[in-house]
Amino acid sequence: MGVTAVLMLPLLLLGISGLLFIYQEVSRLWSKSAVQNKVVVITDAISGLGKECARVFHTGGARLVLCGKNWETLQILYDALISVADPSKTFTPKLVLLDLSDISCVQDVAKEVLDCYGCVDILINNASMKVKGPAHKISLELDKKIMDANYFGPITLTKALLPDMISRRTGQIVLVNNIQGKLGIPFRTAYAASKHAALGFFDCLRAEVEEYDVVVSTVSPTFIRSYHIDPGQGNWEASIWKFFFRKLTYGVHPVDVAEEVMRTVRRKKQEVFMANPIPKAAVYIRTFFPEFFFAVVACGVKEKLNVPEEG
Repeated sequence: MGVTAVLMLPLLLLGISGLLFIYQEVSRLWSKSAVQNKVVVITDAISGLGKECARVFHTGGARLVLCGKNWETLQILYDALISVADPSKTFTPKLVLLDLSDISCVQDVAKEVLDCYGCVDILINNASMKVKGPAHKISLELDKKIMDANYFGPITLTKALLPDMISRRTGQIVLVNNIQGKLGIPFRTAYAASKHAALGFFDCLRAEVEEYDVVVSTVSPTFIRSYHIDPGQGNWEASIWKFFFRKLTYGVHPVDVAEEVMRTVRRKKQEVFMANPIPKAAVYIRTFFPEFFFAVVACGVKEKLNVPEEG
């Protein structure tokens, strides 16, 4: 009996490994078929996440429209995509100069895309502008610029492309947002406000367009970190605030977010929150125990102000 059990264990592990491999391959093929021949617009395609989304959707056979503020960087991305993909299974991406903080050019870009392909199947609102500092030291001009880039820009482009989706009764709009669309963190007033506004708009839009079979999805990671920076190990601080916000600011790798965006499109998910348990707990604490949450945040601000800056 003991020998049989010992022999069964490797077979069981082998069987589980085989099932996992089959599941991964089916998911990969399903992901590709979900976007094959689809017209996919990606804003800020030259950012870390934008590049990874471009790679994932290009490999899946999508007709990409890559938007960015810098033509040379767009060209570099273009060359990278066509050099590694199979030209018989992919389409040549279309490059478009677009600065979402300049609202006046958004309508022209939308018209250019529709004139080129006739429709847009998937819009990925990825563009974002960040700012950090005390509220009283950030000018109203900068506040407005952040709102243009993070709120008015995405909704202007969405409104320009939405009528076509509604008339065809198909389409998906993906907003890549941030945890700060759900809770605010000190010294990021303008950024958090823009993310709250964007999330509110797309939550309302989701209900409005459901009857037209247009899907609205939001993907909210904590922070998207750079390719080569990983959270430090060990050296845990004793302060509850430092522990809380150290975990809160752990970023998600661009590759992981891009893969999640693809899964969101494939499964037509409505909302995805990408975070480890500490940020997820923070959202619930903010909802059900706001006084405790505000006390922790205020304590952290006091600690930060008491620490002299280097230099």
